Amino acid sequence: MRIRTLEIGVGLFLLAGLLALLLLSLRVSGITAGHTDSYKLYAYFDNIAGLTVRSKVTMAGVTIGKVTAIDLDRDSYTGRVTMEVQRNVDILPADSTASILTAGLLGEKYIGISVGGDEEVLTDGDVIRDTQSSLVLEELIGKFLLNTVNKE
Repeated sequence: MRIRTLEIGVGLFLLAGLLALLLLSLRVSGITAGHTDSYKLYAYFDNIAGLTVRSKVTMAGVTIGKVTAIDLDRDSYTGRVTMEVQRNVDILPADSTASILTAGLLGEKYIGISVGGDEEVLTDGDVIRDTQSSLVLEELIGKFLLNTVNKE
């Protein structure tokens, strides 16, 4: 009887561990809906190289949302990014800037929001007008090599 109780206890412990690992992997992957109370913002970029859906949206290093969609605007021929920002971050001035940044030298791409000084704030469906596109390492190396060759 004692051995059976021990086996049941170990089985329950393993089941709890597997459920904890499953929950952790879902949270890390960004598949779960973390903040359902959010609002959408849009931004247009000339180059969205490396940015993916579910990338982070940060302000001052703090994650405030995520990228929910990336598509091509047929009128302006630029990339349109749809972002979902947490509802409790309703203080973004209308003249804020969105930049595509890289975590580290070759890390993942994310959007960094720099706040402006306008008293009017962004609301659901607004567009961030001032954007800075992604820096593509290959283009930078190409420009450097072209400048070096032209000098000689």
